[in-house]
Amino acid sequence: MIVFYRGLHCPACRGQLNQMEQRFDDLQALGVDPVAISADSRERAERARTEWGLTKVPVGYDLPVSVMRDWGLFVSGSANDQEPERFNEPGLFLVKPDQELYYASILNMPFGRPPLDELIGGMAFVLDRAYPARGGV
Repeated sequence: MIVFYRGLHCPACRGQLNQMEQRFDDLQALGVDPVAISADSRERAERARTEWGLTKVPVGYDLPVSVMRDWGLFVSGSANDQEPERFNEPGLFLVKPDQELYYASILNMPFGRPPLDELIGGMAFVLDRAYPARGGV
């Protein structure tokens, strides 16, 4: 599970990553290795880990705009002095071990993210029934 979060400035991201932290063991029990990535600098990413109490969720940083675009993420510019010059809007992807994309959620706003409990329930269903990825026709 790759979660692209907006950065330290985003309270909605804090909530999402806190949920990932709380459900980290449940995700791993399903065979899911969650990671969170943003365009934040290393310093800002480390502040997010510390201030948000993230001890289990790996946090990546320095996501280049070119990679944001490769993933189809929306890219925003700062609207105030709390936001970085350029940052990605939220995205969540489930990628199978063979690197096949299984699930994608791409947003242009900080709200409307898929609820983690619903995703976990869906992943359990998928694993139990060998449910195929959809939308690839």
